[in-house]
Amino acid sequence: MQALRVMLAPTGWLDRTRYFARALRGRARTPQGLLIVGTPDDEPWHLTAHLADESRFARVPELEPTLVRWSPPAGAPAHLGVGIERLERARRDETLLVVSARAAPAPLLERLADARRTGAAIFALDQGDSELDELASEALSLPPDDFPASFDGAQHIFSLAVAEAAAEPAGAGRRPAASRPGLRSRLARLLDTVAGSP
Repeated sequence: MQALRVMLAPTGWLDRTRYFARALRGRARTPQGLLIVGTPDDEPWHLTAHLADESRFARVPELEPTLVRWSPPAGAPAHLGVGIERLERARRDETLLVVSARAAPAPLLERLADARRTGAAIFALDQGDSELDELASEALSLPPDDFPASFDGAQHIFSLAVAEAAAEPAGAGRRPAASRPGLRSRLARLLDTVAGSP
């Protein structure tokens, strides 16, 4: 854990991640209004699953994500069967989170531009995609050559930051933020689990 802190400290990425997560939490106010989409070759199902868990854990239904897929197979379960045409129906009160380690293809950029014109907010988690970042209300970019963690690892850290942001306003049925573990302690637990430490 200490090694990761040392690696990430000079990048300022933890602070940027917290800011990005708080902005997403502040914008996502409609149950089932958080849509997550990737590229045709890389669907962010893992991050979607983590955010769904964090949404249930924090009791914040507005953060329950919908995975938008390019080509869902026929007969897929409802939560895995939402196609890319869903972006065409994006509304003003919805938020689109684009997660991509590669440059967003033109068909995705076009759909995002249309959704933005209807008032939907666009958030981007990427590796320095300038065209996508220009469309986004908020963007969190990881320079692929300078960032000490993998893009998958960064998604784990981001999902923990979203959970922390969700816990900040203590409300009915939720533990106050002060009594919940912070991003650093939850990240330490995650790293211990991955490393197999007791």
